Amino acid sequence: MFTGIVEEVGRVTRIEQNGENRRITVAAENVARELKTGDSIAVSGVCLTALEIRSGSFCADLAPETWDRTSFSRIREGALVNLELPMKADGRFGGHIVQGHVDGVGKLIALERIADSGNWWLRIELPHDVEKYTVYKGSISIEGISLTVAKLEGRNCTVAIIPHTVEMTNLNSLRAGDPVNLEADLIAKYVEKMMARESAESVLSVEELVQQGF
Repeated sequence: MFTGIVEEVGRVTRIEQNGENRRITVAAENVARELKTGDSIAVSGVCLTALEIRSGSFCADLAPETWDRTSFSRIREGALVNLELPMKADGRFGGHIVQGHVDGVGKLIALERIADSGNWWLRIELPHDVEKYTVYKGSISIEGISLTVAKLEGRNCTVAIIPHTVEMTNLNSLRAGDPVNLEADLIAKYVEKMMARESAESVLSVEELVQQGF
């Protein structure tokens, strides 16, 4: 489990075809020191397994499903990626609950500086599978970054970005039209499932009453 607080920006130095999978090598001085083979690591919001750990780098295998259904489909050697190690049991929640399971890929509309401010507006077009879980002032993970929804207009989501976030993540390397990994708030998914179950049980109750002659 992660919290959406980026610890380091890594650089993809190599992409290799490895059977049906692709293996990426990521240069990362800090997080590589703490990794052991088999450890989980969030790479731009995708939970991957660290392999071939060396001083200043690690590898990870991407199955075709991961490659096709995440923003990894756009990466090239030299691309910047956001890195986060799993939250420790005695750690603090700096952001919100992030599993590293991408719900959908959005499209970057713009990253624009706010007039007379050092802050930025980040605008993303959401796919339906994520938009239905997104609410004003709710949490959303974009490229593995825990962010708060500032505005929601249909499928267009706007979040406010402070200078630190721009400087310490891969956001400033992205361009309009680029795909971005999105993970909706986990709590919203559980609420949806519970409401669907309650609705189904209510329908069953009505049918039972009809069958009993009420």
